[in-house]
Amino acid sequence: MTLHRPEGTLRRGDDPILLTPEDAGWTYTGLRVLRLRAGTSRTVRTGEFEAFVLPLAGACTVRVDGATFALAGRESVFTRVTDFAYVPRDAEVELVAEGDLEVALPMARCANRLEPRYGPAEHVPVEVRGAGSATRQVANFGVPGVWQHADKLNACELITPDGNWSSYPPHKHDEASDCEVVNEEIYYFRIAGRDGITPAREGFGIHRTYAADGSWEENVVVRDGDVFLIPHGYHGPCIAAPGYPMYYLNVLAGPAQDRSMAFCDDPAHGWVRARWAAEPIDPRCPVTTHEGRIG
Repeated sequence: MTLHRPEGTLRRGDDPILLTPEDAGWTYTGLRVLRLRAGTSRTVRTGEFEAFVLPLAGACTVRVDGATFALAGRESVFTRVTDFAYVPRDAEVELVAEGDLEVALPMARCANRLEPRYGPAEHVPVEVRGAGSATRQVANFGVPGVWQHADKLNACELITPDGNWSSYPPHKHDEASDCEVVNEEIYYFRIAGRDGITPAREGFGIHRTYAADGSWEENVVVRDGDVFLIPHGYHGPCIAAPGYPMYYLNVLAGPAQDRSMAFCDDPAHGWVRARWAAEPIDPRCPVTTHEGRIG
């Protein structure tokens, strides 16, 4: 399996990403990223997948099962936390772009069909995680305990200020144990350019994934638009190069009956968490709220 999928390798026509579970070599988790011109529309058939409609840049109207949701969206993933919609399996979803639109559809293969639902940006909890150079922001829009209206799908957004580390300590979720559940996970990266807002390919970061038994390891340079697949093993850190803030969308789903994002730290590095109580939080976090950028 090729874990790192650089920008362009998952392109379908004008759309930046079409990643199905079959493309990834697993069972549940997928991702689409669509681009629509201002004033145009697109009909998406979800089939056996539930999904979130998550604006990355721009605003849109979502029509599904007789319901209409107006998503205010955002200028960039680095400018504010967005509102979103949940759409069920076996649905026809019409997306209408108010202006030029880039929208992500994190998705999961599921059995149960739920009703569509709107997720207001002001209800998305923004968590500051870690401390010191490991400070980062997590927007928990689609996680268990916050968003209960999903069958298999879990998703959240992270922003790592430039020069900081996130997804640290390294952790895994590839077996059912006292501390973890099995989840397939997608990392979808956006890297800001010099203005800290506009995604650009000039910036970069580092992502690490490795086997618990030490049999393999990947340390990869990631750029704007790249995808990394986590079928098993420890993953982290994600490091934002100085000058280039890093965003990633995490999409997780797995076989567990109840949705969970439980994980186990690598015991070699989990001790780092104890240091955070004595370290200052990077004042650049939180970076954004539903009202916009901070600072």
